[in-house]
Amino acid sequence: MPKFFCERKEGENLYIEGEDAKHISRVLRMGPGETITVSCPDGFDYESVLQSCGENLATAKITRSYPNQSEPSVKITLYQALPKGDKFDLITQKAVELGVTKIVPVLTKRCVSRPDEKAMKKKIARWQKIAKEAAKQSGRGIIPEVGSLVDMKQAINLMTKEELAILFYEGGGRRLNELVPSDAQKIAILIGSEGGFEEEEVNDAKKQGIFVATLGKLILRCETAPLAALAILMNLTENI
Repeated sequence: MPKFFCERKEGENLYIEGEDAKHISRVLRMGPGETITVSCPDGFDYESVLQSCGENLATAKITRSYPNQSEPSVKITLYQALPKGDKFDLITQKAVELGVTKIVPVLTKRCVSRPDEKAMKKKIARWQKIAKEAAKQSGRGIIPEVGSLVDMKQAINLMTKEELAILFYEGGGRRLNELVPSDAQKIAILIGSEGGFEEEEVNDAKKQGIFVATLGKLILRCETAPLAALAILMNLTENI
């Protein structure tokens, strides 16, 4: 059954707008009376019958509701240092498939990619679109948010507000099974770009109470490390 996301819910009525509405009417060529599944930010999935289908708006009436079963029990925010080229596209897509809740691009000292404000705005819009498509494909109950670009200091400050904050360092650190309890609720992780982190950045994170962890003896590419970390964390929290 086709699945879509909806921000507007009024009683038994759902309002699907924008690209999803266009996809229903123009691509899938669905019409009134056909059944779709709609996920809302309230954590529920709604089996619904289409009432109207327009290019910019589709409406549906709820016939059955049930809690979304695909969302992991742990909320993970990925702070990812900007890599070169289109690697962030892949990271976004696969991180969403693996259950990430939010992705925040970070500018560190060793980042080669340093887009200006205008270019960054376009990139974030593209990554958000990739996140939405990946969420639909993988049956997510939410569309993970791609946040605004932050610098290393801002990232560290934000991470300290989470239940557990971890920086992955190619120079070594603790094993994840020593740090992560199975009942963890909120975790923030920080992954470097191609050049990793400056030692000074790692020390600053440690001073703020952020744990430093390792993903093993092998040096992983910057697009591989976040996916490996997410898969391990999902396993440790019994979501895989």
